[in-house]
Amino acid sequence: MSERSVLETRPLGRTGLPVTRLGYGAMALDQERMAPRGLTISDEQSGAVLNAVLDAGINFIDTAPDYGASEELIGRFIANRRSEYFIATKCGCPVSVPRTSGGGGGHVYTPENIRAAVEQSLARMHTDHLDAVQFHGSPSEAEEADAIATLLDLKREGKVRFIGVSSTLPSLAHHIELGVFDVFQIPYSAVQREHETAISDAARAGAGTIIRGGVARGAPSDDKDWAQRLPDSGAPKPEELQDLWQRAALDDLLDGASRMEFILRFTLTHPDVDTTIVGTGRADHLMDNVAAAKKGPLPTDVYAEAKRRLGGLTVSP
Repeated sequence: MSERSVLETRPLGRTGLPVTRLGYGAMALDQERMAPRGLTISDEQSGAVLNAVLDAGINFIDTAPDYGASEELIGRFIANRRSEYFIATKCGCPVSVPRTSGGGGGHVYTPENIRAAVEQSLARMHTDHLDAVQFHGSPSEAEEADAIATLLDLKREGKVRFIGVSSTLPSLAHHIELGVFDVFQIPYSAVQREHETAISDAARAGAGTIIRGGVARGAPSDDKDWAQRLPDSGAPKPEELQDLWQRAALDDLLDGASRMEFILRFTLTHPDVDTTIVGTGRADHLMDNVAAAKKGPLPTDVYAEAKRRLGGLTVSP
């Protein structure tokens, strides 16, 4: 399939935001996360990558208060190009209170902390509004009502345009049923398909779907620097994903494509995926991702065969 000249866009669910199907995950700019993998990125390199993201036509950027200095870097290097991108960030990351054992594995979903996070993000990124703010995990039952009410208040104030949640099953089903979230961020890739049906459930409810891990978590890669595409916390080990990939014999379906290209296009072939965020701190990886995304979904027969081969397979215990 020939490469399109521009990245495809589609509405992000009921938000109507015309997002590029390939988004950028700014967790890759977190120097503290990168260092243990032997990967370093300077502020200047981060700025070059962020500008390259926009130059490539990507218009959706996902970040969070606890992704190192990513929000500050966005504000420092591309705030002057604010009209060119939609920004999604998160809340629950401790800002005004110490990290505790609250919902979301140490995140804090009090009204005070949520409001402080939004104000901090606005200041860090030098913007007067955030296109989407997502719970960074699941508030506890005791926190949920007040947490949602706070986000809705911020939405009415114009500081936040849309609200969402970065969620996983089984909590995701509950979050969809609530009917209040405009967007859902969901993990998914060819070799981690646990949320495949839930993505469609979210779309049927009218919400926008943002995929994390569309390359990173499903990274049986022919690239020795695969770690530059950051794995999610708690994701299976690379060797476990490699094993599943081999058992499904997906290399037989590549037809000259790299594994990275195949797995990204597999993600984009899901009919209810609006955008998938892929993080990298390297311009060459960025352009590889862009070129793969421009090729669009996999051919129908290849996609069907890949799903047939993957059917019933799971990461080995």
